Amino acid sequence: SHVPGLPAGSDGMGGGPVPQRGNSPGTLLYDAVYLSSHDMLSKEVGRKAMIILTDGQDEGSRLKLQDAIEAAQKADAIVYVLLCADRGFYGGFGYSGEGDMRKLTEQTGGRVINVGNKFDKLREAFDQIAAELRSQYNIGYTPTNEKKDGTYRKVEIKSKQGYKVQARAGYYAGKEHD
Repeated sequence: SHVPGLPAGSDGMGGGPVPQRGNSPGTLLYDAVYLSSHDMLSKEVGRKAMIILTDGQDEGSRLKLQDAIEAAQKADAIVYVLLCADRGFYGGFGYSGEGDMRKLTEQTGGRVINVGNKFDKLREAFDQIAAELRSQYNIGYTPTNEKKDGTYRKVEIKSKQGYKVQARAGYYAGKEHD
């Protein structure tokens, strides 16, 4: 399969952990999430999670944040972000990475864990994610809208006891993946 807007043959898996465009040293974060979801995780069966270690800043992706979110949702993948951002590093340029990563994780049922540059926090974060993945519940329901038209349907799960619910924000209705 090919990602619209990316050079032919650019599957993001051959030149390093994330796709690179030309000689740019920038991180094509959204492209990498799309490619991982669309080309790899969508073919896998069962529970799927993507763990991204990043500062949250995308630099030059052809695709947008919403494209990455949609690809992860269609692959039924939970996205966790281990945020290793030093806000002071960005100076006057501003830092928007954390907000974007919160959108990506909340829409897929994962979450952002701030690890900074501390190895102990990184190890602790992996332990937390492993524990969460071992203690998930599957909840099913029959929607009132029976159309299988591939449209996005929002879902909200509430707890009577006031527990914090961590779940994806919706699903795509039945149409086969592209």
